[in-house]
Amino acid sequence: MIIEAGSLHKRYGDVVAVDSLDLEVEPGMCYGLVGPNGAGKTTTMKMIYCIVEPTSGSLEVFGLDVRAHPREIKARLGVVPQENNLDPDLSTCQNLRVYARYFGIPKDIAAARCHELLEFMHLGDRADAPVPSLSGGMKRRLILARALMNEPDLIILDEPTTGLDPQVRHLIWDRLLELKERGITLLLTTHYMDEAQKLCDKVLIMDEARSIDVGSPAELIRGHMLPYVLELRVDRKLTAEVLERFRHLEHQASGQNLYFYGNTTSEFDDLTGAYPDIERLLRPASLEDVFLKLTGREIRQ
Repeated sequence: MIIEAGSLHKRYGDVVAVDSLDLEVEPGMCYGLVGPNGAGKTTTMKMIYCIVEPTSGSLEVFGLDVRAHPREIKARLGVVPQENNLDPDLSTCQNLRVYARYFGIPKDIAAARCHELLEFMHLGDRADAPVPSLSGGMKRRLILARALMNEPDLIILDEPTTGLDPQVRHLIWDRLLELKERGITLLLTTHYMDEAQKLCDKVLIMDEARSIDVGSPAELIRGHMLPYVLELRVDRKLTAEVLERFRHLEHQASGQNLYFYGNTTSEFDDLTGAYPDIERLLRPASLEDVFLKLTGREIRQ
């Protein structure tokens, strides 16, 4: 295993941030941690990359205990944090070269990797650009390039595409899938369930510091959802009527949106026939449906 945790626990005073978490990440996979804000995802990440020490339980990375071997573990990691923590006083390429020094990478090798990684992240023409001149998407791509400078065996990505436009998100997805094809293991946290569904071989859903369920996206969808979802945008005056008339269908309500679930699309025929003018979307069930079913639709923070 690349990462193996047993009954992992982290407490800050009276606050339990991670509670009895078990985790197994195999080599070459993309493993996702998802959950509402405050679920314990980032704390789990920080324990894995040896920034935060566990309160109790076991945690090994590359077969090494995080308490006893933090330097050896960090040498084989690449980390993409939530924050853009680039040095604004340095150029794009200088940020990568300075980072290489922490790993003792010779200057000539660092220079070659800098060129290669900037091209890989579509930043080749920005090698000498000052960091403040970069767009938000460019900065995120540069941070991913930086995380690859030491040729890591495991890359930890904490919400790597938050706030990015669709084009940049898809570019980063393509690059992460390419890295996985090379045998690099990815550990990802994200609030985008479509991102987790696209990238992850296995997803662990967390809430209130604990694991709720774990499996591949397809396994989680099959285990918790009926295959089809009909979304309706209903005037509030009609909501009670629609729910009463079709209460035999499994459903959820959120504001003006109603969600009905079925084994076949034909189960919705009577509903759509009764309300032909209501805005609707018929689609397959998704990982986001699972997430909302297990963690609820209420806003936490």
